[in-house]
Amino acid sequence: MNKPVDLTARNFPSAEEDAQAVVAPPLYDGPESSYRLAFTDEAFLLRQELRPVRMQLELLKPELIQQEQGIRATVVIFGSARIPPREVAEQRVADARAVGDAAAIARAETQLRMSGFYEEARRFAAIVTERSRSMARPIVVCTGGGPGIMEAGNRGAHEIGGKSIGLNIVLPHEQAPNPYITPELCFQFHYFALRKMHFLMRSVALVCFPGGFGTLDELFEALTLMQTGKCRRRPILMFGREFWTRLIDMDHLVETGMISPGDEQLFRFVETAEEAWQLLADDYGLDDGENGDGGIDGL
Repeated sequence: MNKPVDLTARNFPSAEEDAQAVVAPPLYDGPESSYRLAFTDEAFLLRQELRPVRMQLELLKPELIQQEQGIRATVVIFGSARIPPREVAEQRVADARAVGDAAAIARAETQLRMSGFYEEARRFAAIVTERSRSMARPIVVCTGGGPGIMEAGNRGAHEIGGKSIGLNIVLPHEQAPNPYITPELCFQFHYFALRKMHFLMRSVALVCFPGGFGTLDELFEALTLMQTGKCRRRPILMFGREFWTRLIDMDHLVETGMISPGDEQLFRFVETAEEAWQLLADDYGLDDGENGDGGIDGL
């Protein structure tokens, strides 16, 4: 008796099956041949004219994988790659003092002061991961995947057994992902624009620590999109009032008419991990109901 036909069987071979089955004839297996399937031909995919296809792939890969992993809500942590952990900063101070270089000592002591932000980012990520663990849709920490504040965010989640995302980008320096990202959620980007889009796609909040050009780029793109109504508003929390108010004079922007009154309320300053979590919990009602799932549901 013949075996029954599976009604759900594929009608056509998969792309993977075709790619594995194709064997180029000897006359056409050289590097100059165009015989390879287009989607397995790396040289073809890297042509300048294929940029739109590569951009689409860079949008789709992280999206599909995060869907498969069940990730619906993230808290994104921005901040400098140059802020070290406290123990590293303390060692640099000790080394500079041993040499006796006044300028080096001053730089090292500044880094030691800034290292407090690393520790707050680490604690905040741990709090988010722990407090949302029992929610129907846990909140996953997402960073740029590099060192400094980004490392602190991934590290905080990792240290209590939680997942975290790293959206790394190819750069001449600082391009290696930190070791605390969940491996299946460690992505590498070529295009800054696609990376920044992924920061926003699942985020329920953006938490911004001190940083330089890259951090400011990420922060102001998010502020612009919310100000102009291109994306829904969500909490933006900025760690370190003293740092940010020295760097950006929002009152001056309002007074000179460069932004509208009220635009400065798109963000709030915080100083501690606990304060930041409490603001998010209050905004979304995360402490309400049996699951603590409050306003996150349906985002």
